[in-house]
Amino acid sequence: MASEHGYLKTRLHIVLHGAVQGVGFRPFIYRLAKGMSLEGWILNSSQGVFIEVEGDRSKLEQFVSRIEKEKPARAYIQGMEIAFLDVFGYEGFEIRESISDGEKSAVVLPDIATCPDCVK
Repeated sequence: MASEHGYLKTRLHIVLHGAVQGVGFRPFIYRLAKGMSLEGWILNSSQGVFIEVEGDRSKLEQFVSRIEKEKPARAYIQGMEIAFLDVFGYEGFEIRESISDGEKSAVVLPDIATCPDCVK
């Protein structure tokens, strides 16, 4: 499927492991995706954070690079699984409801105060 610029669109499935829950990660990803005009979703699960995002391949590669460089201060990415898939046709970007199926492997930080960036 071609984008409005004539480039081929693709879908990227990302699973993030580590301290990526309870640190403002979903709002960060939402703002990043919206700012880059990417479509898809993000959700927390008991296995980590799942993201599906669609756009031009070069934008998706920038997206992945920016996740590591710009992640919330308290976030720690222990592992990242990435797979390119066929386009689904998402419209917009959304934060989906968390799911708790499967074996629990997410790292949850102890109670921490809300950081100034999260308050914004």
